[in-house]
Amino acid sequence: MKSYKLSEAEDLLIGKKGTEERESYEFELKLELIGDMIKMARKKRSLTQAQLGEMIGVKKAQISRLENSSGNVTLETVMKIFNALGAQLNFNLQF
Repeated sequence: MKSYKLSEAEDLLIGKKGTEERESYEFELKLELIGDMIKMARKKRSLTQAQLGEMIGVKKAQISRLENSSGNVTLETVMKIFNALGAQLNFNLQF
């Protein structure tokens, strides 16, 4: 049985870096991580999705979609959510 390094397995299963398949996968993964962070921060504050939605002026369904990575995410909404939760949001931009 052949063994692979993680980077080799990613290239084989997801696609090489720079390909459309790899870029799409990494984008979806980042959206999922944002959703997980929102859910974790909300639960840490003992808030329901409806309560968080009220705090930022959106419906519970939108919070649910964001947490489950099944809706479009705008930077403005993400910032509103983390601000309402009293969480600090940091960005790291790399070229």
